Amino acid sequence: MGILLGFAPWLVYWILVGNVPFGLSSVLALIVAVAVIAAERTVLRDKASDPLLGIGALATFVVLVIVSLGVEQRLAQGWLLALSFGGLFLVTLVSMLTGRPFVRRQAAAGLPADVAKTELFGQIVAVLGWLWVAVFAAMTVSAVIPSALDPDATLYDARSPLAYICYWVVPTVLLAAAVLAAQVIPARMTVGIDDIARSTTFVAFAEAEIDQLLYLAQEHANKEVGPGKEAYNVRIGGKGTPLVGDDTRQSWPSSYKVRDKRR
Repeated sequence: MGILLGFAPWLVYWILVGNVPFGLSSVLALIVAVAVIAAERTVLRDKASDPLLGIGALATFVVLVIVSLGVEQRLAQGWLLALSFGGLFLVTLVSMLTGRPFVRRQAAAGLPADVAKTELFGQIVAVLGWLWVAVFAAMTVSAVIPSALDPDATLYDARSPLAYICYWVVPTVLLAAAVLAAQVIPARMTVGIDDIARSTTFVAFAEAEIDQLLYLAQEHANKEVGPGKEAYNVRIGGKGTPLVGDDTRQSWPSSYKVRDKRR
């Protein structure tokens, strides 16, 4: 699942909010949020997905539906776009602060499976996650500026450079820059990734000798590396931990590096 699916409710809202009534925009975005959660759990059968982004979208657009129907149009025209940016900012901030980065699975999808087990992958997730948080914070601040400086500012005021620049131009440019950076950063950070050791574990019988352990560690590592690659410099660390309910086998920690497969 691409990250755009998680952002779909907000994207729908931002497209509609300048062209249709606020209440309808919020309701349609709320419907999309429900559909995204349903698609992840049923059609896509994505049972491992973290529901935080979807739940955040539901909460955001429930609030926006209530606000859009409960305030006067003039006030809504000045603040609802900023509220939508702010909702996404809060959701992504919470995901980072709670150790459940919303970008983790999307970042892993673009990298070899073994890379996701390195410390570097954690650094990539942190950089991408805080990048998006910063962008959504900047979008929120930008959309707040016109109404904060001029109570009569609205989304539709094309004659005011401050209005259309802060409501539309700056957020759009920031969003586009973040999408581009999210593609470039992992590629830049994974240059030379083959020289970084991966950590893993494998299972062996408790009475296995060292040569048998090394063989099993090598075979396990080779299964984890991608096509056209092979594991080398395989090492066994620490000592085995008995499996729960099975004292005859142990889980052993190991590490390995990756190189192009030799012909």
